[in-house]
Amino acid sequence: MKILHSRLVSLLFVITLMAGHFAPALIAQSKPQRVEPKSGDKKNQRPTPKTPEQLKAEEEERKRQEEEKKAIPGEGVITVDTDIVNVDAVVLNKKTGQIITGLKKENFGIFEDGVKQNISSFTTPEAPITVTLVLEYSKWSEVFGRAAGGYFEPGVYETVRPVAQFLTGFIKPPDDYASVIAFDMRPTPITDFTNDPARIRQTIDLLLKNRPAFRENNLFDAIKFALVGGRGDTVVLEDSEAKQADYSGMVSVKSKRRAIILVASGIDTFSKISYGDTRKIIQEAGIPIYIISTGNLFYKRYEPYLPATDSITGAPGRLTFLQAKNAMNTFARESGGMHFEMTFESEIPAYLQSINALLRNQYSLAYDLAKKHEPGKKYKLQVKVDVDGDGTYDDKQFEVQHRPYVTVHEEEEKKGKKS
Repeated sequence: MKILHSRLVSLLFVITLMAGHFAPALIAQSKPQRVEPKSGDKKNQRPTPKTPEQLKAEEEERKRQEEEKKAIPGEGVITVDTDIVNVDAVVLNKKTGQIITGLKKENFGIFEDGVKQNISSFTTPEAPITVTLVLEYSKWSEVFGRAAGGYFEPGVYETVRPVAQFLTGFIKPPDDYASVIAFDMRPTPITDFTNDPARIRQTIDLLLKNRPAFRENNLFDAIKFALVGGRGDTVVLEDSEAKQADYSGMVSVKSKRRAIILVASGIDTFSKISYGDTRKIIQEAGIPIYIISTGNLFYKRYEPYLPATDSITGAPGRLTFLQAKNAMNTFARESGGMHFEMTFESEIPAYLQSINALLRNQYSLAYDLAKKHEPGKKYKLQVKVDVDGDGTYDDKQFEVQHRPYVTVHEEEEKKGKKS
């Protein structure tokens, strides 16, 4: 035991000596080494003056840092609101219905809630058109169409015929574009926007060769789909393997002349959205809807034999047709379009010529907002015209067709979209 104790004492003594011997070296290595200047270098060098480029770069960096300090942090992507309201207008003679052309910016006045606005942009009607033709393609359209054609031809021809005539007679490739959506219980895009005459021909052939499968008319859903898009069936003529795809509506189309041409009875069966929601979507979109009512063919011929309300079989009664007419009138008026109630199939060419003339002679006006619009609030628009340039608006003689309201949806306001 004594031997072990003596060995431990000897070991501790050796460790102590080694630590004392190597400590100065360890301390010296831990200190930063001083770099001796070379023989040719001066110990105290004067700073060299900065070049103009260096001074400019420092000034820009200083300004950038100041701007960053002043900036307000936000979540997500920062967008810039343009605060511009666009209005498409057509000037008509009240007595003759003649479209007035050749007007200038000075001939117009725009009023929002009674306050005159400064017109910041004005475009004459020279741009090509982009349209979506929305076609009711259900078994009811087959029944209503037979009121004109009888049993000599399929009733659905009376709904397909306006689409075919407009596509072949008024779409002018390569500048004009058109898409076609057919709907029954759900909207189905037949062709996306195209200026290809061959694709247009394929669209017409497909509609003529097929027959409607369902009798439901979900009109409100189809209007929403055509305007703002959504998830739906894939485009038929693209022959896609996928069953569904995202479809972009007319509001996303960047074109100076945009319109919806709706060929339908006006009867809605059980759409997911309501009549009121459809009106809001139309008002917010600001895209004119030109409507050809096919249900009026049937109603005018069989009105004396129809019950007041819908029958137990689901056949529409007189009140249903009247409600459909009022809905179509409202959609056309609040979009800045027009409603044509078809009584005879021979009237279709005249309707299409009127629609084409209205589209080709729209004046595009815009004004900047002094104060941002409140989301969801409706602002009344009024466009007046001074045709002779005498400083007085000619309200008694001329009528300006345009959308009567401008509204901003809450989501669109956040995204900074145009009104």
